[in-house]
Amino acid sequence: MRVDKFLKVSRLIKRRTVANDAADAGRISVNGRVVKASYDVKIGDVIEIAFGGKTVQARVLSLDESPRKENAGEMYELL
Repeated sequence: MRVDKFLKVSRLIKRRTVANDAADAGRISVNGRVVKASYDVKIGDVIEIAFGGKTVQARVLSLDESPRKENAGEMYELL
């Protein structure tokens, strides 16, 4: 699954276009490497998102294409 889609369906970022813009600006890295929006995430990858002055790190636990709102938080664990 593309990193921009993962961020949207897991609800780490509200909209896919915002995730795309963040990736284009170089604010998203996976396993320590800055990636583009088309990068394919895998289970176990660590995603780091720079939000202004703080960063959020999350490990991918599952790649569900369309999770329910209640289950979206189970797709990752915050580090």
